[in-house]
Amino acid sequence: MEHVEQDESPKEKRVPHVLVFPFPALGHVSCMLRLARLLCLFDIRVTFIHSEHNYDRLRRNTHHLDYFRRWPSFQFRTIPDGLPTEHPRSATRVMELWESMRTRTKPLLREMLSSSLGGPDAVTCIIADGIVSFTSDIGRELDIPTFVFRTVSASCTWSYLCIPNLIQAGELPFQEDADMDEKILGVPGMESFLRRRDLPSFLRAKDLNDPGTQIVLTETQQNARASALILNTFEDLEGPILSHARAHLPSIYAIGPLHALIHSKLDDHAPSNVGTGLWQEDTYCIEWLDSKPPKSVLYVSFGSYTVVTSEELLEFWHGLVNSGKFFLWVIRPDMISGNGIVDQIPAGLDDGAKKRGLLVGWAPQEQVLAHEAVGGFLTHSGWNSTLESISAGVPMVCWPYFADQQINSRFVSEVWGVGLDMKDKCDRGTVEKTVRELMEDKREKLQKSADRMAELARKAVTQGGSSYASFERLIGSIKSV
Repeated sequence: MEHVEQDESPKEKRVPHVLVFPFPALGHVSCMLRLARLLCLFDIRVTFIHSEHNYDRLRRNTHHLDYFRRWPSFQFRTIPDGLPTEHPRSATRVMELWESMRTRTKPLLREMLSSSLGGPDAVTCIIADGIVSFTSDIGRELDIPTFVFRTVSASCTWSYLCIPNLIQAGELPFQEDADMDEKILGVPGMESFLRRRDLPSFLRAKDLNDPGTQIVLTETQQNARASALILNTFEDLEGPILSHARAHLPSIYAIGPLHALIHSKLDDHAPSNVGTGLWQEDTYCIEWLDSKPPKSVLYVSFGSYTVVTSEELLEFWHGLVNSGKFFLWVIRPDMISGNGIVDQIPAGLDDGAKKRGLLVGWAPQEQVLAHEAVGGFLTHSGWNSTLESISAGVPMVCWPYFADQQINSRFVSEVWGVGLDMKDKCDRGTVEKTVRELMEDKREKLQKSADRMAELARKAVTQGGSSYASFERLIGSIKSV
């Protein structure tokens, strides 16, 4: 294990010491690292655990880790995830990563924590990712208070909590030939708009013994045993759902959008996702955006985990070019399955992309969404991306891939009215039509809703706002233990 030492005075050794342990996927790491940065502002020592695999990629692909040298109370430590170096750690094999951590990483983490007990470096509180409940088990065993951080939406967390009700009501499981537009009634607060196709992907399994279904069921039930639950959301966004969840979970701290809270608290110009990127950002895209008219560019990114086939990629290519809009498209090196590339791009499509599009391997997303040239976001509906888009006031076209993304996209379109839901469709005609609706036909209505939600997000993280106050209560709870 790598340990980055920090010089400390005796006084500093007496302050609270929080260990932050995320599931080693970029969306989880990014969100929890934002929280770690905020904790450092309040005389709290923070040890952030990276997997060895991710930390190595960070050192190779970004200089942002240098940023944390300004925080003497912060340190990174690394721990193996138990998988061989060559393992892809992709969304299609995420269960292997989870199982490896449960069986191989757990004893190493316990040893790390127990070795410091009673000493000046002892951890006084754990903030654990909500899908690695073994961390809470270790905390109870060693008498270390543990807070759980669910990095998905409150709506997704609530739907997972309702799995036993859905089973009892006969709404789960459903078969492949089931009518996916049939309403789901077993999730209180969502009866009027939730359909089968809007449930998180792990609940689409035909067999309730499916590993993914069992993980979200058991891990979510374990969350109720934690000292508190932390969510990256805000009351004006998910207040009704939070009200339902509070009847079944411990104290809930709704402190999002975290990236906006960072800017509110720090008042600096560093990106809030500093130190999290696993790919090198192509900053030329900002210069390219500078040359485009206001609200004229569609930003396209499917996040850090989505995998598409070459055929799907080609359908999106057709739809984007045929829409006639400028587009900035993030295509990760590991995003395309099968052959890995589209072997033959028709000349017309290639020319259209060169004329109106820019393709990059990774982009500084916060900066892109804040750019005045960006008028829409074609997204996978990951929770971080959804909150960043809401905060920036950018309407969305949603094409969810897995996990919480299906339910997020339904809320974007039907509850918050800040985008269009394109889930379960991937043909060029639908892509072209939906992009045109976002950027032309429904632009004024969607932009009005997006501006309203952006203002609510801003108010939540400023002094007197719900998330600002909730975060201060969280700090008080951490110090009191």
